[in-house]
Order: sequence, then C-alpha cells, then structure tokens
Amino acid sequence: MKRVGSFALLFLGFALASCAARAGELGLDEKLRLLVAAYPETLAGIEDGRLTFRDGGEPLLIDDGKAKDHFAKLAQGDVEDSLSQVYPVGPCETKPAVNVDPGRIRSDPLMMRLYGASAREVERSLVKVTWFGESVRVTKRQGAAAALEKVRDELASRPELKRYLVPSAGTFNWRKVANAPNMSVHSFGAAIDINTKFADYWIWSGGKPGKVPHYANKFPLAIIDVFERHGFIWGGRWYHYDTMHFEYRPELIAIARESGASACP
Repeated sequence: MKRVGSFALLFLGFALASCAARAGELGLDEKLRLLVAAYPETLAGIEDGRLTFRDGGEPLLIDDGKAKDHFAKLAQGDVEDSLSQVYPVGPCETKPAVNVDPGRIRSDPLMMRLYGASAREVERSLVKVTWFGESVRVTKRQGAAAALEKVRDELASRPELKRYLVPSAGTFNWRKVANAPNMSVHSFGAAIDINTKFADYWIWSGGKPGKVPHYANKFPLAIIDVFERHGFIWGGRWYHYDTMHFEYRPELIAIARESGASACP
C-alpha cells in the first residue's frame, strides 16, 4: 500500500469537510417539500413554480423573481424569500449575525391562505387554550393550538419555569409588525408572547433596522427547546431579537432538522 503524503491528506480533509457542508444544505425544492408537508390541511403541492391548495383556489407564485435586500424581503417577501434563511434549533444560545432573522421574513399571501385573510376570518378558527392559569386564544388551523397544548403539557412538568411563562403578553392581535408594512404572526393567532418582565426586544434596546446595539436574553433555554420541539420558532434567534416571542412555523423546524442546522456548537 502506498503511503499518502501530508499534502494529500490535507486535501482529502478539506474535500471531506466540503462534502459534509454541502450535504447539510437543502435546495429550494427540498425546502418546498417540507413546507407542503408541514401544512397538509391547506397545501396540496407544487406545480409550475406555484403552491397549489386543497381548496382549489388560485395557486400562489413561489418566487417573484425580484432581487431584494434584507429589508425588502421583510416588507414584501415571497415564499422563496421566507425560506431563504435557515433557522437553527437546539437548547443553546447563539448571538445572531447582522440581519440574520430566520423566520422573520414571511409571505403575507401564504400566511393569509393558511390562517385567514382578515381578522374576522382568523377569529372563526380561534380556540381557547389554558395556559398556566390563564386562557389564551390560538388558531386551531394547521395544528397550532394542539401544538401549543403540547408545549404547555411538557413545560408543566417544570414548575420552576412558570414565572417566565405567565402572564402571557398576548396571542391573537390583527396588526402589522411594529414600524413595518408586513403582518405579525399574532394576526393569525399562531404566535404567543410570554412574560415581558424577562423580555429583551431590539427596539426597546434602542436598535434601528440593521443596527442593533446588543443582544440579550433572560429566558431559560429549556423553554426554547420545548417550543422548538413542537414546531415553534423563537424570536431570540433573530438579529432583530424578540425573546418573549414564539410563533408556529413547523416548516422551518423541519428544514432545520433535515439540514442539521443546530444552535449548539
């Protein structure tokens, strides 16, 4: 057997590392497959560059073909834009890089097809979920309320965490994101804010879009881990952070798990 030189070994190491990195990346088609699988109640599939719907309604264009910077994606994101940043999962805290806001970019037209295009339409699907002595209203569509109940049941076994969870700072509220033109996920009854006493929020810290002075978080990572395992993403993973905020985005959790995107080193 021939001995392999040190240069060849080094090259082989780089090649293997490169292959491993590529193996963890998902293409748009793979992400779209996971998106459709995450919302079987509403999404039927993909055809000619559009999402199709089980109700037979007008298909939704996936990519509008427009070049957008980060803030244009936030303001008027399409489906492709909403999947452009990969959300990392795991019971670890990492400081997000500048303008890395995985999940904060959303397609309003898609969210309206999933949950309702008006406050009245969304309200028809809201149900009451008991939340540590309180009652919150959450949409039953797409399994969001059922997922929050699983979060609650699991967190109930950790009574030391209750002080972080209540009082809730709100669920359903038909409104736009603060100082932005796009809709908040609270509008669709698919988000919950927990105790503001422990919250850190980029606007409260004096941040400006694209320039956030510092990152902070006071919530135990055990809470984040439970939410993520049941399909919710955490606003503390965003550069424009909102640590009290959780929203139901099972497609992003599925993409993270399949791509191996971990918050833990």
